[in-house]
Amino acid sequence: MSRLGDLIRLERTRQGLTHKQVARKCGVSDKYLMEVEAGTRIIADDQARRILKSMGMTEHSEADFTLDDIAATVDLQSAVPQLAKAAEKKKAAKAEKEAPAAQSDPGVAGSIWLDALSGVLKHVPVYNAVMKEVGHRLLPITNGKIEGASPDKVFYFMAPDNDLRGFRVQRGDLVLVVPAQAAVDGAIMLLQTAQGRVLRKVKRVNDYQAMLQKYDEAFESEIKNFNELTFVGRCVRLEAEL
Repeated sequence: MSRLGDLIRLERTRQGLTHKQVARKCGVSDKYLMEVEAGTRIIADDQARRILKSMGMTEHSEADFTLDDIAATVDLQSAVPQLAKAAEKKKAAKAEKEAPAAQSDPGVAGSIWLDALSGVLKHVPVYNAVMKEVGHRLLPITNGKIEGASPDKVFYFMAPDNDLRGFRVQRGDLVLVVPAQAAVDGAIMLLQTAQGRVLRKVKRVNDYQAMLQKYDEAFESEIKNFNELTFVGRCVRLEAEL
């Protein structure tokens, strides 16, 4: 399955072009184009860019989402119908509202597919222990949410130590955090403390206390009252480098 082929098919479908029309524009055979879209022919990024540019997509439209980002993150085969429908709606709205601008700048119409992709992709920031942004990850948005939370509220936290090594979280690993202001029994959670933000596994003891667990070389725990704790979020995904 070729995700770059899906991108080409999405843009061609959005513009209402036939295989033969696109093939003529970019100097390839329509059979070659059909094989690329079907995923039976491997295509390099530079060739995909040339085909997309021949349909009006300009380089500046890739400023936020590169072909590499998209191909590595999204299953466009399943997303194409949804994106095509969203792109058509955006195209119609823009054509009615910004007709003069579209006529003077051919790159505007060519970037409609990117507007559609921005509705299903999100640059999620990566923060270190002092909450300084050190990178990002591109994640898909499903039904307007990421892991059930608002896309603007989720972030990755880089584990600052090996306090949870016994729970498979080591220094430098990334955990995806979604907002949670209350203890979630059995979850690894991010807490705000006087010393900074820390990761702990949480076990509810009763209605007003929780046990905070860590496990480096030995298992350790402490019981705290809920009114002493500030929960930032629940960790729902782990990314580690081998």
